[in-house]
Amino acid sequence: MEFNFKGQTAVVTGGTRGIGRGVSEALLKAGAKVVATY
Repeated sequence: MEFNFKGQTAVVTGGTRGIGRGVSEALLKAGAKVVATY
């Protein structure tokens, strides 16, 4: 499944490690701007 988040901004809490990091990386790959908290 492919998603297009181009032009979107996502906030990921806990986005620097574990599952949150994986989510952050997937969103970046889909074109989103990502703000991740520790």
